[in-house]
Amino acid sequence: MTLRFAQGGSSEACPCESGGGVEALMPSASRSIQKAASHRVSASVPERKTKPSSQPVRRRAAQATRVAILGGGRGGRALLEIFAQDPLARIVGLGETKPRTLGTRLARQLGVPVTQDYREILNMKEVDLIIDVTGSPEVERALQKIRKPSVAIIGGASAKFMWQLIDARIRATTEIEKTLSRYQSLFRRYVKEEAESAVDEERTRIACEIHDGLVQTLVGVNFKMERCGDLIQEEPDKCFALLSEAKHHLKHGIQEARQVVFNLRPGQYEQLNLLSALTNYLDSYQKQHRVQVAFSHTGSDARLLPKTKVFVFRMIQEALQNSFKHAGASKLFVQLNIQPHHLSAVIQDNGNGFDVKAVFQNPDKWDHFGMRGMKERAKLLNGDVSWESRKNEGTTVTVSIPLTRKDSARNGKKN
Repeated sequence: MTLRFAQGGSSEACPCESGGGVEALMPSASRSIQKAASHRVSASVPERKTKPSSQPVRRRAAQATRVAILGGGRGGRALLEIFAQDPLARIVGLGETKPRTLGTRLARQLGVPVTQDYREILNMKEVDLIIDVTGSPEVERALQKIRKPSVAIIGGASAKFMWQLIDARIRATTEIEKTLSRYQSLFRRYVKEEAESAVDEERTRIACEIHDGLVQTLVGVNFKMERCGDLIQEEPDKCFALLSEAKHHLKHGIQEARQVVFNLRPGQYEQLNLLSALTNYLDSYQKQHRVQVAFSHTGSDARLLPKTKVFVFRMIQEALQNSFKHAGASKLFVQLNIQPHHLSAVIQDNGNGFDVKAVFQNPDKWDHFGMRGMKERAKLLNGDVSWESRKNEGTTVTVSIPLTRKDSARNGKKN
């Protein structure tokens, strides 16, 4: 039917009385909705028998409970929002005396007919449920006079409770979405800062390697060359001896430079696999530092993402460098275990050991031992690193990384 826009009395956003609480309100609302639904089902049975092959979309729309709302304030808007998303309900009209309210604006956006005369809603033929949230005594009296068994009516305290419950749900959902968005933003910022911190720590480590190794070697060579220049005329034999030493130091410097480059980008972990990179690195480490290294591994690294390979390699590398610099170990054991959904690495030495609790309580020592960088890398992989150590009893470093779905998908493609 076509709704006429006539002037009528003003309505407000449900200033009606609160009634007898939740227990008293819910049975009334439930019975009214069930009444409207049962009437629609019984009314639709003859149509199904007459037209069993009619268009299913239109048939579902015809069987939906037809809802009309009186009141376009906050209550009306809340009801419009919830019923507009319900496939079992169809809003057929909104009655509101004020032309510009929250409910009327939303109704027009949804294509719901709007009238300023509540009597047009009461006189509608194609309606199953009328909900009154106006709080108007006049409207309430008019609703009480309706004698249509096929129409269910919800008004007064029941209607108020309904829209307040819906409004609270909408506001709670909105607040949850805002909070979730805020936490997601904070998490992205945190990950970015952690990544930047890891990069800074990596640069510092590289700078220290170059300064403590290659630079010192070159300084020593330069000193010997200058000394040789002073002795070449008067003591050529000493000059030749210094040149021989300088040559030896230059070879050592070249080896140090190669080691720095290798540490920057061990070629095997992207082109081939993590296991090859670790095998070659441990072989080089063993020869360079003259320590005994045992390496064992289980599982395949073909499923690992490049980022996982790089970070795991770096953490094992840092643990080995710490052992060389601080532990004075003569034996090292490295174990890598790759399972379908989990990766673990254990690095154990027979060195001096240290007080783990004391180091963790001292930020300077924590950074000095490279533990912060290892923690950050593990965290970026949703994993963790732990240390077990006692003085003069060696140290055990354990890396634990859960493998992601992307790793699993990559593995599926490999297979």
